[in-house]
Amino acid sequence: QVQLVESGGDLVQAGGSLRLSCAASGRTFSYYAMGWFRQAPGKEREFVCSITWNGGITSYADSVKGRFTISRDDAKNTVYLQMNGLKPEDTAVYYCVSWDSGYPLSEDAADYWGKGTQVTVSS
Repeated sequence: QVQLVESGGDLVQAGGSLRLSCAASGRTFSYYAMGWFRQAPGKEREFVCSITWNGGITSYADSVKGRFTISRDDAKNTVYLQMNGLKPEDTAVYYCVSWDSGYPLSEDAADYWGKGTQVTVSS
């Protein structure tokens, strides 16, 4: 079965950087769109970013645009989220998702989710 395992979450000071990784297994990784969502305490889960099957199109939430970068390494079956200029409001559990599509769809249409990795940004 398809499994997504996130790693890289940590406690970091405001202005710092982190790189999250999501290792995928169970199917041909390169065929499918991938993405990241996050959920802060007491808030609804929200879209962070996504990437198409071939990496040709990336999309970002306005709140992270210019600071976060999503990328993929199909040889390693891994998608990355490089986070720079972190702010306290970026504190959340970050989830990796995959769609049964080469192009990202809605959150409700995401077919596979990881268990999440905690990112905490101190002020």
